[in-house]
Order: sequence, then structure tokens, then C-alpha cells
Amino acid sequence: MVLVKELVTEFERFAPKELAMPKDPVGLQLGFLEQEVTKMMVTLDVRPETVAEAIANGCDFIFAHHPAVFRPIQPFDLAQPQNQMYAEILKHNITVYAAHTNLDCAAGGMNDWLAMALDLQAVKPLREDGLGRIGNLATEMTVADFAAYCKQVFKLQGLRVISADLNAKVKRVAVLGGAGGSFYEAALAQGAEAYVTGDISYHTGHDVLAAGLNVFDVGHHVESICKPHLKSLFEQIIRQKGWNLPVIESKLNTDPFIFC
Repeated sequence: MVLVKELVTEFERFAPKELAMPKDPVGLQLGFLEQEVTKMMVTLDVRPETVAEAIANGCDFIFAHHPAVFRPIQPFDLAQPQNQMYAEILKHNITVYAAHTNLDCAAGGMNDWLAMALDLQAVKPLREDGLGRIGNLATEMTVADFAAYCKQVFKLQGLRVISADLNAKVKRVAVLGGAGGSFYEAALAQGAEAYVTGDISYHTGHDVLAAGLNVFDVGHHVESICKPHLKSLFEQIIRQKGWNLPVIESKLNTDPFIFC
């Protein structure tokens, strides 16, 4: 028998909750740490469709990167789809746990997975707290070619590029998964010529353009790269502990955006 708390304890050796940014709602989201786990699912997002996927697959533990509950639920009106989702989670005795910015900051975690996907060399943390990564491309590229490379690596329909010159050359690249607009100055301070992140706002776009930084907004959903890595991580933990517990990864695309 494997309990949620046993899985969580082993995971937090890899990505302690103390690494999370202040006020980030990491950890237990819904359910019971003492609950027995018979099958678990790893996912980027906890959405109604991913909960339905977990139920259909007989999972009683959902391990997510993005917290299911970012803000207090008030009122708990079941007419709201998100609130109905919480009710379904509890109805089916599913426990939900989230590792958000602690997974982002962890050595060998989210931002290292993104840096590996981009094949960056000599990688180091972008910030002292461990958030983000910076490294070098093996071969210098133009801004336009690097944009095409990001589309290929992350299997994107499109991305937003902020640059004064699409023919400018880039080699030193910073990457920060999720919404990284507020950290572009750290990329500049580390000598980055390119910054790969998501959710850049209009006014931040003007600021980075004025600063001379080439920014590649690949969106938030590229963090779905975590799913196979988390599956592998938990399978390794389970083997080491001698447990018998199947782990699946969500197969759903939870990106709310499409390019038309």
C-alpha cells in the first residue's frame, strides 16, 4: 500500500516546497495525504477535462504542475465549471497535489527540462533563487531562425517575437517557463541575447524592445514538457522503494489558445 504522503515526501526531496516563490499555493490542493494511491496521473493543468481523464483511467491521485486552486473559492457555486470540477474530484476520492515554482526552481526540474529541449550548453540558473536558466546555443542563429527552431522544439503552431531586427544573431539564451515577463531584466543582466518565456504583456513588450532584448513568447503551455519527465521521476521513485503503482501522464492538450 502506498499513501499520498509517501509519494509527496519522496518528491519533495527533489523539489522542496521551500523553493517555491512567496504565496505560491504549492502542495496539497484537495483530498487527503493519508489516502492510499492505486494509480496516479501526472499533468500540467487540473481542468475539468483532465479530471474526467483521471476518472476514466481509474486514477485516485493527480500530480500537477499548475495548482488547481489559485484563489479562495467563494461562493462554492456548482454552476461554475471549475467548482463543479472540485466537486467531481471529491466525489471520486481523488487527491490533487501541485508542484509549481518549486518545480521551476529545482535542479533538474522544469527550467532544466526546457533548457535541455533547446539544447543549451553551459547552463546555469538565471536568478540566484534558482528560477530560470541561461546557456549558449551550440551554433549562433538569426532571430528568425531561432524563432523557427523554437516552433520545432516545442511543436508550436506559432509564437510571438519581440525584436528590432529579425536578422540579428543570437547565441546566449535565457529560458523561463510560464509567465516570465517580469524577469527580463535578469536575462539582460546575464548577457542574454534571446529570452524564451511566455505571457508577455503589451507594455512589457515595449520595454524589452527598448532594452534591445530579443524575446520569444512561446506561451505557457510549453511547460507540458513536464509530463513525461514527471512520469519518469515517479517511476524511478517507485522502483527504488519497491512499490507497485502505475503512473500515467495526461494525454490532453490543455492549451486554451489556437492560431488561426
